Amino acid sequence: MMLLFSISLLWLCQTVLAQYSSDDLMSFVTLPDVRAVKFNVHYLNRERASPGYWFVAPYLHIDPDAPTSLYEQYQIGPHIYDGEGRLIWTGAQQFENRNVFDFKAVTSLSSEPQLSFILGHSYDAAEDSGYGMILENNYEVQRKLPLRQDLGIFDIHEFKIRDDGKTALVTVYLSHEITLHEFGRPEESTWLESGGFAEIDINTAEVIQWWDSFNRIPLPESVHYHPDSRVEGHPGWDYVHINSVDKNEAGDYLISARFTNTIYLISGIDGNIMWRLGGQFSDFEQDFTFSKQHDAKFVTSSGTHHIISFLNNASDEEFNEENMSASLFVELETSVQPMTARIIGRYNRPDHSLSRLRGNTQLLPDGNVFTCWSKEGYISEHTPEGELVMTANFTSSRYSSYRGYKFEFTGRPETPPDMVASVYGTDETNMVTTFWVSWNGATDVAEWHFYAQASEFHVPVFIGKAPRVDFETMFIGAGYLDWVSVRAVDVNGTVLGTSEVHRSKYPDWKSTGYRGKSGTPLPINPSILSKGSDSTDEDNVVYEAGRTSSDAIDTQNHKTIQVLNLTYDAIRSIGAVFSFVLLICLFCGVVASYLVIRGWRVRLYQSVGVEQGFAGESAPLRSHED
Repeated sequence: MMLLFSISLLWLCQTVLAQYSSDDLMSFVTLPDVRAVKFNVHYLNRERASPGYWFVAPYLHIDPDAPTSLYEQYQIGPHIYDGEGRLIWTGAQQFENRNVFDFKAVTSLSSEPQLSFILGHSYDAAEDSGYGMILENNYEVQRKLPLRQDLGIFDIHEFKIRDDGKTALVTVYLSHEITLHEFGRPEESTWLESGGFAEIDINTAEVIQWWDSFNRIPLPESVHYHPDSRVEGHPGWDYVHINSVDKNEAGDYLISARFTNTIYLISGIDGNIMWRLGGQFSDFEQDFTFSKQHDAKFVTSSGTHHIISFLNNASDEEFNEENMSASLFVELETSVQPMTARIIGRYNRPDHSLSRLRGNTQLLPDGNVFTCWSKEGYISEHTPEGELVMTANFTSSRYSSYRGYKFEFTGRPETPPDMVASVYGTDETNMVTTFWVSWNGATDVAEWHFYAQASEFHVPVFIGKAPRVDFETMFIGAGYLDWVSVRAVDVNGTVLGTSEVHRSKYPDWKSTGYRGKSGTPLPINPSILSKGSDSTDEDNVVYEAGRTSSDAIDTQNHKTIQVLNLTYDAIRSIGAVFSFVLLICLFCGVVASYLVIRGWRVRLYQSVGVEQGFAGESAPLRSHED
């Protein structure tokens, strides 16, 4: 019995440790509070993958966690990765580890790409009910849009900025108390959670139009509740569960209702249901089925002809109607009777499994199809012909992303690059300075150029460079370099940004076993390192103002600074007391010299007798010439 108890306890401990393991998270020297989720990436045909970055928003729990005193490193929220799964930007710290949904790039607001997402409500929704967020491409918040109070919290399912850049579409959940006469139980009542949408002004958050399923989608259309379902208190039966909304040029709205297995077209004029696709009351003749779908969007919409895309989950937490989820593209013709719907594209989940919750489908500009299958951040990309070119997923099974997108994007953070430098070595002959540098959100950095200077006021000396190959780059410089900085350079040699000047960190030399001639090593003058190096590459760096680095200081100023640097170095190498004595002696010497010269000059200019007819003042002049 004791053995069994011990085994059970060991298994429980291993389970808990596995749950909180951080081996599947990235860590950074330059951003020590951030732990970004890692990706496993597998390419089948890299050549056919579309260009762009992945936009995902990892979360641990769909609802906000209760505030605790437990320290959690920043790991959830909006993130951008490149096609190799390398981190480009994390907004976890900026948005305080809050859940984020529907994170994407937006091109309809200005000439520069911007970012949008839903900032989920806080644990106390009454205090903070969430926002629609718009960020500049420097990652600064441009707009923070609340939802009108009577429309509830800012729902997590949709924040779609329309192509005109004037309005945005959001989903809405409201609660109503109803009787169950539609289920033949008129004497009973329950709370009902209806689903709807709102169109809001992108500048003022004013609600331009809103719609609610209450009294428009009958209760019997739901596949989630039945005549014998138990009554519920507030918020009530989630009988339709709206999870997406889109709008065409005609002004009509396309919505997806997960718990009716139906996609609806809603009139923008009177709010009536124009047609139903799928479910128990479909208006279409169709040769396919779908259920529990997500992310229904227009691909094209012209009059009576539409092409739409959506993710067919084909399952929920309890049941599945098919054995595999898929991204579907469907052509609808509404000018014929009966109306017709036919599949023109189907992209199965690559592992032939089911996405029981969430997800989305995105048609990329080159025709490729990018799908987020939600759980564990599982994403895939197919060519238009259906060839699978890539799959990826979070290394950790603890995280998911409600949706995932792929966009081309240029990030230009206004904050300087982050850098940390540390010194290591056991004696004067093997000292090195190790640099770590990153720039959260910068997309155009090709190289890092490293600099050191003898003091805070010295001119930086170029000591080396390294290509940017990951979010954080390490570089090792020879010697003990004290005052250091780094510049981010693009492929054209343009300097994009410069870090602040940092002082290198150093250890407790005694505890590290330092065996140098002195108890504490002294920094070196980096100009010594630069004398033997080839500075051609650095001389060709072009700054954003269009000047080359060789134009930065004119010749005379450069010579002056060199003299000052040498003087400073000479003084710095001498002890403080001796320096003070030397300065006093130098001062006294200057004064004495001045007095001697002054006395000599006075004697020279004393009146002398006239000699050979010259004036009295000619004598000192003649003596000076001699």
